[in-house]
Amino acid sequence: MYLRRTNDLVMKRTFIYFAFIGFAGLMTACSGETKTEEVVEETPELEICYYSYDHGTSVMEWTAYKTTAKAPVAGSFNEIEVSDMGKSDDPVKLIESLKFSMNTASVETNDESRNLKVATNFFGKMMETAQITGKVKSLNEDGTAVIEVMMNGVNVDVEGDYTLEDGKFDFNATIDIASWNALDALASLNEVCKDLHTGDDGVSKTWQEVAISFSTQLSSDCK
Repeated sequence: MYLRRTNDLVMKRTFIYFAFIGFAGLMTACSGETKTEEVVEETPELEICYYSYDHGTSVMEWTAYKTTAKAPVAGSFNEIEVSDMGKSDDPVKLIESLKFSMNTASVETNDESRNLKVATNFFGKMMETAQITGKVKSLNEDGTAVIEVMMNGVNVDVEGDYTLEDGKFDFNATIDIASWNALDALASLNEVCKDLHTGDDGVSKTWQEVAISFSTQLSSDCK
């Protein structure tokens, strides 16, 4: 009888001991959760580039055509002035701020005799002969650009294709001299250049269509 009670007491104590150990382990597991430190990643600063117009990289060219075979005659102007808004972090806005003026007496075709004829018998026959002026009006998302050009006292919006990538701007268009009411001036030029503008078919022709192009590389300062 005494032994049985002793065994019962031992079993109770053993049960209580293991229950306490289990409870203590459970509490330790609940209260001992490992806290992980939150890692905050630093966001790198974005590079900002400021663009500016560089006249030294700019090239303006035109291509006129003679004879019925449409033989090309390339040219430009030696005196071109360009103004702009100054530095900008938006190259599109910078290009859209460009205004230009070209001295018609400085026309350059790599032929002095021809230069004089174009300056005198073409530009010299217009109402306002000294300058061709204009400005960039818009660069559109569809890859077209509009440039306003004043010549012979007439303002005309010229639409052409452009690209602008890494600060490199290129514009190409075809204009019609008739848009500036300058066909009489063109006829005057053709008259003094009649022999040189006569092809194998015996026809003297100076085309009223002229291809124009402009390119420039914007300078950039990135920080």
